[in-house]
Amino acid sequence: MDAVQHPWGWEQGLGVNWQPTTDLGAAIGRRADWEFDPHHLLRPALLPPQIVQMRGFGQVRHVDSAGTDAAPVAVLAKHGLDPAEWQSLADAETTLLLPPHTTRRVVFDLQNYYCAYPSISVAGGAGAFLRIHWAEALRATPEHWVHDKGQRDAVEGKYFIGFGDTFIADGAERVFEPLWWNAGRYLELIVETQAAPLTIRRLALRETRYPLEDEGAFAAADARLEWLTPLLVRGMQMCAHETFMDCPHYEELQYAGDTRLELLIGYTMTGDAQLAVKALRLFDASRLPSGLTQSRYPSRRLQIIAPFSLWWVAMVCDYAFWRNDLNTVRELMPGVRAVLSTFERYQYMNSAGLLTAPEGWNFMDWVPQWSADAGAPPNAPSQPSAVLGWQLIYVQQLVSNLEEALGELELAARLRRMAANGTKALDVFWDAARGMYADDFMHEHFSEHTQCLALLSGTLSIERSAQVGEHLLNAPDLARATIYFSHYLFEAYRVIGRTDVLLQKLDLWHGLLARGFCTPVESPEPSRSDCHAWGSHPLFHMRATILGVRPAALGFTSVEIAPQLGGLSWASGRVPHPSGEIVVALRRTGNTLYAEIVLPQGVHGILRWGGRTVALHAGWSRTEITVN
Repeated sequence: MDAVQHPWGWEQGLGVNWQPTTDLGAAIGRRADWEFDPHHLLRPALLPPQIVQMRGFGQVRHVDSAGTDAAPVAVLAKHGLDPAEWQSLADAETTLLLPPHTTRRVVFDLQNYYCAYPSISVAGGAGAFLRIHWAEALRATPEHWVHDKGQRDAVEGKYFIGFGDTFIADGAERVFEPLWWNAGRYLELIVETQAAPLTIRRLALRETRYPLEDEGAFAAADARLEWLTPLLVRGMQMCAHETFMDCPHYEELQYAGDTRLELLIGYTMTGDAQLAVKALRLFDASRLPSGLTQSRYPSRRLQIIAPFSLWWVAMVCDYAFWRNDLNTVRELMPGVRAVLSTFERYQYMNSAGLLTAPEGWNFMDWVPQWSADAGAPPNAPSQPSAVLGWQLIYVQQLVSNLEEALGELELAARLRRMAANGTKALDVFWDAARGMYADDFMHEHFSEHTQCLALLSGTLSIERSAQVGEHLLNAPDLARATIYFSHYLFEAYRVIGRTDVLLQKLDLWHGLLARGFCTPVESPEPSRSDCHAWGSHPLFHMRATILGVRPAALGFTSVEIAPQLGGLSWASGRVPHPSGEIVVALRRTGNTLYAEIVLPQGVHGILRWGGRTVALHAGWSRTEITVN
């Protein structure tokens, strides 16, 4: 942005060349005409304002004289200059004067992950270049798409590979800001003065994000779980803006697969459902003539990930039970039924009733063994896949429960019949010798994904469910779920009562803290994105799986608390509820569980432990259950 060319004051209508406005006619709030003129529609805002918080530039990690024209230069302490005056500027204690024909590169560590508009206040320095770039971490090599970031706290010997904005001073007093925010942990400021000295008066960040705060809580005998919470919460906050999004540093796109997990996590964080409702409606609006939703929406480019259409359907089911908003649910049900009807068409393209992979990208997880198909299960583009087949049955079961709760008993019965028929058809993937379902017809590929979704479907016999659960835990050669799909792996551990294994799997997340991460990552190393909110799902499982708080009826009018402590001697926490909050404190001694529970007014439920249940009422209650 060249300050000489910039129309300063445009935000207030100042300057020249403004065109007169044209009266186009009255706007309307809804289309009520039988013939539509090109009306302009107005509607109330769906969301509250984004937060605005001023932040500093953090800690100066390095200063040198590298410029903008050279190839990326490694950060080397031996080439470093005294950072004191730059740190004083970052701390808003002093201004800084750069002489003519001077070049400085300064690397700042924000010491947390931020989404923000940088603001640089300057005076003088006509022709000076000021380039501000962002990065999530520095890299071991100067290649942009080689994600060799290593220890995220380290800068020595590494390269700053980022992107951002360049401003050219005009000699006047100016405040330079970009037109859109950027994201990351590290900033690199390169300043090159020309014939005139430049004064930098102030460096600041204007943080922006959706006002998402954690109103829940969780603590347990393993203190590491509580230490992990800020990282998980920060990941959610950084991926929540005017929509949820996959990552703030790269795509900034609302993908349905990511969003389902983000909404579930959000239900255990806050009672505010406005961003969830917007997501649900946007994906409904994205539906194509085929019946499928778009994989990400809003987006200027069309992309179809058929499994994500099913995850949107699951999203609607989740919302119906976690939040008390039947009007929105009923609005969305025609779209839910349309998506399932589309899958029914693909299911009956062959006489066996097996789901043929729908058009588009059948992404399921970033499994290394699936890299040839870009995260789609083996052979999914060309022939029926057990992974996709079980996902459909799982979602059909979710919708059947919702239809029944809505009073649509015929639709519920039909979906259950289809799920039962689909389960029989998927028997072609059953490998009796291994006691598991294969991913493909030839029984050459096996994955955690197929076993998880089969277990979650609820359609397996008790005997087969036990076999699948055992081999899910013990088979050494399964394709493993990565960070995203491990949510469904953790759900399967809940089904088979093995949250002790879930707790062991959290070592991956504990390792993030040790390696300097501030937010959860997209995939196992080398990870492209250092901030992907789908990796925040352990926060949901702390509260909804370990503590065990989940809705037991439409609108969360009743609650089931079915804790699975997984070897923990105690756990406690708080989960937001449409009518207030649910507070749970659990302690296990031998075969006895001691529980103190507070439910909101008008809410009842049950406590389930070791095959026994105890009725719960609104207000405070204390109970104990002993299991032989």
